[in-house]
Amino acid sequence: MNWNWDHVDDFMPLFWDGMELTLKALLFGSLIAFSLGLVWAVAQRSPKKWIRWPVTVVTEFIRNTPLLVQLFFLFYVVPEWGPSMSPLTTGIVGLGLHYSTYTSEVYRAGIDGVPEGQWEAATALSLSKRRTWTSVILPQAVRRVIPALGNYVIVMLKESPQMAAIGALDMLGQAQGYSQTTFTYEAISVVGVAFIVIAYPASVLLRLLERRLVR
Repeated sequence: MNWNWDHVDDFMPLFWDGMELTLKALLFGSLIAFSLGLVWAVAQRSPKKWIRWPVTVVTEFIRNTPLLVQLFFLFYVVPEWGPSMSPLTTGIVGLGLHYSTYTSEVYRAGIDGVPEGQWEAATALSLSKRRTWTSVILPQAVRRVIPALGNYVIVMLKESPQMAAIGALDMLGQAQGYSQTTFTYEAISVVGVAFIVIAYPASVLLRLLERRLVR
């Protein structure tokens, strides 16, 4: 391969297509991860074993299975029994499902960090379980874990190139395809810089947010 920066202009339309796909996967995957992770965390605290145990088994299985294997399963195996999904939709579901098992642990730590007195106060006020969770426990727990959740957004960004294996061409997938046809390094370099430009400012903002929340 040879360095030829004249190829950068030719690559940029593909780069922006890949950027759009990456950001869509990151946004919707994060929404799934955050929402489903909270469901997992609350379910694992259920006093009913028939709820708690299956959820624990499922989350442990997903957490200990590679993301790439899960993407292949969702894209190639699931359609054998149900509806098929586009590569982008599969990537979003795969990222969201996989990282929901990690965010569930973050939520669980936040819930465990709520002082016991808050639970006792809710009981003394005769609040229902639903009211206790929505008005007392979760507002305090979620506030504590926002920085940690943000860290997983950055992790998901860095894991998004795995979607290329099922045909969802993110920034890196576009760069790899372009580099293989032009035999140049420039496209890969542009994508590397793009990841830094997105991830580093986000990490700085998360640190500032964490300092603000712990005051």
